[in-house]
Amino acid sequence: MFGMVRPCRHRLGEKLTAQWMAHLCGLCLALRGDHGQLARIVTNYDGLLISVLTEAQADRPEAGRRTAGPCPLRGMRTASVAHGEGARLAAAVSLVLASAKVRDHVADGDGMLARGPVALAARRVAAGWDRAGARTGSAVGFDTAVLVDAVDRQTGIETLAGPGTPVLTVTEPTETATAAAFAHTAVLAGRPGNAVPLAEAGRLFGRLAHLLDAVEDREADAASGAWNPLTATGTPLEEARRLADDAVHGIRLALREAEFTDGGLAHRLLVHELPNSVHRAFGTVSCAHGAGPYAPPGGPGAPLPPGPPRRDPRGLLAGCAVWLGLACTCQLCCGTYDDPWSREQKQGPCTNCDCSGCGDCCSCCDCCNCCGEDGCCGDGCDCGCDC
Repeated sequence: MFGMVRPCRHRLGEKLTAQWMAHLCGLCLALRGDHGQLARIVTNYDGLLISVLTEAQADRPEAGRRTAGPCPLRGMRTASVAHGEGARLAAAVSLVLASAKVRDHVADGDGMLARGPVALAARRVAAGWDRAGARTGSAVGFDTAVLVDAVDRQTGIETLAGPGTPVLTVTEPTETATAAAFAHTAVLAGRPGNAVPLAEAGRLFGRLAHLLDAVEDREADAASGAWNPLTATGTPLEEARRLADDAVHGIRLALREAEFTDGGLAHRLLVHELPNSVHRAFGTVSCAHGAGPYAPPGGPGAPLPPGPPRRDPRGLLAGCAVWLGLACTCQLCCGTYDDPWSREQKQGPCTNCDCSGCGDCCSCCDCCNCCGEDGCCGDGCDCGCDC
């Protein structure tokens, strides 16, 4: 899993966590449905934002849900998941995004990709993802050519960039691509008036994603000799932080101009979680829980007593398969799950963390019941939930 918007389940609350997981599972299943099991490996946290934004604008958000069958990653439980055009657009964007990451790693000669045969195979996989993304994008009226063009232009821009080149010149292709994807959610939802503000939010989101990726990779790139936009352009971390903070603020302002039917989750992710992504990348104070709704926090927690055992325990091999799925999503640490073998309902040891050590990270949002569930956070965010 990759992506910069990795919310803590303690900040989301039960309702928004369920919605977030519905879009994550919906994206994964849309990839499988259109492109087979292998395509599910490109499921990512940022791609599901496309699905979230589409549903947030829909007149009938509930119409974009279906009940999915049991899955090892959900402890073999069924779940309500997002489906339809929003999930398919998210799948198309995710495929091209993953293709871009593979191409970037090939260009940098990272790890095994420094070997010719492996790099050749990776390029073929990336090209296949480009074609798959184009097919799915076309099915929902989105031309992924703008994404592929951005990927192609990126290499040329990086080649020409040097000391003194504005770093925003390097981030422009990413900005253009994400602006187009965000804007198309307004088309799918039948709200053309939202296209302009969402394009602006998408442009700044792309800028932020590029900057934070550069910040996080800066030391590793220096050690390996790989190209890094901050190092190549001579951009200091202070300037990168200023640009990142400006982008976060700009996204908040742009979202105020858009109309949503139920924008609680979109607001939570794009207004409140993005600053945490910035804190995480720059190593400044954020939430002690860590990233992801099922990521383990830094402190201990107290598990709830298990419920009564079920009468149909799994066998050894089946239980091991379920355990592997739960471990991959960190639900064993921070989620509610059925025991892989006994099927007893349990909660991870970190589920009931008391938020100690993270300042106002959790308490600041209690005033509006996790930012959006009761609507008090609204467009203006007057309750001060700026954690």
